[in-house]
Amino acid sequence: MRTETYLPPGLPIPVPESDGLSKPYWSGLQDNRLQVQRCGACGTWQFGPEWLCHRCHRFDPDWVEVAPRGRIYSWERVWHPVHPCLKGAGPYLVVLVELPQAGGVRMLGNLLGDPMQEVVIGAEVEGVFEHHPQAEPPYTLMQWRCVA
Repeated sequence: MRTETYLPPGLPIPVPESDGLSKPYWSGLQDNRLQVQRCGACGTWQFGPEWLCHRCHRFDPDWVEVAPRGRIYSWERVWHPVHPCLKGAGPYLVVLVELPQAGGVRMLGNLLGDPMQEVVIGAEVEGVFEHHPQAEPPYTLMQWRCVA
C-alpha cells in the first residue's frame, strides 16, 4: 500500500456532502474503483455528482465503474499556495483529465511525478488511488500519472 502522499498533510479532508450525493464516488475510490454517473434513461455521462441528469432531467443517475484512464485535456502548474499547509509545497501540477470510456467527462486531479515535467495536452494518463487510512475519517484521492 502506498504510504506517501503527493501534497503535504493539513488539507481539509474530502467527505461526502451531508445529503450523501457524492458518497458512491468517495466509497468507490476507497475500494480502488472510479465511478461516474450515467443516466439510465438517456445514457448521458456526467461528473461532478448531481441528483438529476443534465440532459433529460431524470432523477438519480446511476453510478457506473469506469477504467481510471484518460487523456490530459488541460493543466496548470501551481506556484502559489491556495491553503496555508501548501506554503513551500509548490510547484505542483493539476490536470483536467478527459475520460473517453465515460463519454468524455472531465475531472481534476494532481499529476504525479516531477512538478517541472513537460505536460502535453492529449497525453495518456492512468489513475492512482492515493489512500489516507490514518485520516479521520479515512479517504482516498484520485491522482494521475502519465502512461509511458
